Amino acid sequence: MDCWKGAVSHSWIYPTVIICANGFFTTMRPSESFLTPYLTGPDKNLTAEEVTNQILPVWTYSYLALLFPVFLLTDYVRYKPVLLLQGISLILTWLLLLFARGVLAMQLVEFFYGMVTATEVAYYAYIYSVVSTQHYQRVTSYCRSATLVAATVAAVLGQLLVSLAHVSYFYLNAITLASVSLAFLCAFFLPMPQRSMFFHKKDAPEPLPGPGKGLPAGAARGPWSCQEERSPDAAARAASPQPQAGRAGPHRRVLSVLLQLGRDLRDCYGSRKLLYWSLWWALATAGFNQVVNYVQVLWDFRAPSHSSAVYNGAVEAIATFLGSATSMAVGYVKVNWDLSGELALGIFSALDAGSLLLMHFTDNIWACYAGYLTFKACYMLLITIATFQIAVNLSMERYALMFGFNNFVALVIQTILTVVVVDSRGLGLDISTQFLIYGSYFIVTTGIFLIRSIYTIISIKCRNTSVAAESTAL
Repeated sequence: MDCWKGAVSHSWIYPTVIICANGFFTTMRPSESFLTPYLTGPDKNLTAEEVTNQILPVWTYSYLALLFPVFLLTDYVRYKPVLLLQGISLILTWLLLLFARGVLAMQLVEFFYGMVTATEVAYYAYIYSVVSTQHYQRVTSYCRSATLVAATVAAVLGQLLVSLAHVSYFYLNAITLASVSLAFLCAFFLPMPQRSMFFHKKDAPEPLPGPGKGLPAGAARGPWSCQEERSPDAAARAASPQPQAGRAGPHRRVLSVLLQLGRDLRDCYGSRKLLYWSLWWALATAGFNQVVNYVQVLWDFRAPSHSSAVYNGAVEAIATFLGSATSMAVGYVKVNWDLSGELALGIFSALDAGSLLLMHFTDNIWACYAGYLTFKACYMLLITIATFQIAVNLSMERYALMFGFNNFVALVIQTILTVVVVDSRGLGLDISTQFLIYGSYFIVTTGIFLIRSIYTIISIKCRNTSVAAESTAL
């Protein structure tokens, strides 16, 4: 028995299998594509205005309030307790969805769902804390595949049950409750990590794998990493010995980590290139999350679920497939992203803007579906490029930090959009007008990066011309 426990604790396979099972059952939620029809249907009997202007905004606010403390807590308690907290939050979310009624109860649902999304950072961070670096690329692909397969299975299953078996939305939510309960059980069997990225670092860092063994994008180090762009005093700080985290008091340890995080952020965002990619990440992710959060309300407005066939699950399944396909295609495209990256951001952001404006101006539900598919595919393509461009230049720790901070900035922008555009205490616009605003938002994003790309291309051309002229003169 002791030999078995020792093998389990030192093998990368066991935690990978359990965390993938956890990710699969966490994401396998067939009712999620049909949330708005469920809330506005006979089960909850809420109005579209209550759902849009009073209930859904609570998710954004709770997510923003919880993101930073949960980010720190996740590292401090070493991931597993936060995965258990996520499981409890998911169970409470679907228990309330099944058995509670009224606006206040559904706002509480959105609060717990905000807790769920805030704790998602623990999913990938956990596996990096229990496997060695030579396995990072493989376990990342396994974990990512588990969630993508689960999302596709959930959407297809939900659509088949609704369209062919005529299962009510209530029972779809019951199936989801069973799935997230299994995810909670899986989390119990995860080994407890002995280290974390910030609060519980190992005394001696693991050597990076050699060429051919491959780190994931987040762990790669490139020729212009922000570590190399730091000022001399920053490099001296990094070289100086840091106090052992375990020997410091809890308050001093937290303060030390916060100060180090602040220095790392300053150093990384000192790279202009990282700054622009991060700016697009924050702007686009804010708009993307806002669209995904409210698109079901628009679909229900164009084709009311009580009188029309609902194909939300099929659309989400196709969108997941297209997103996966475009993300994979990036790996096979040979492009000089230093020269053309910002131009790509501008062009595909323009497609996003056009898709959202189409969804505003058309009354045809199929055109709305097509616009959403185009929008999500373009975003997934660009976020993959942005992730690579940021991650290839950073250590795993700094990539995790920038990932969290970029998402935090995106959430702040999304909160501003929600307060001004959606919330009943703000403008409280109808859902169609909201998508006009979101389309205009992406037009502004397009303008920023098209102008920036033109400037970049002209600067590089002029520089090359100047170098060529100097070479000729010599």
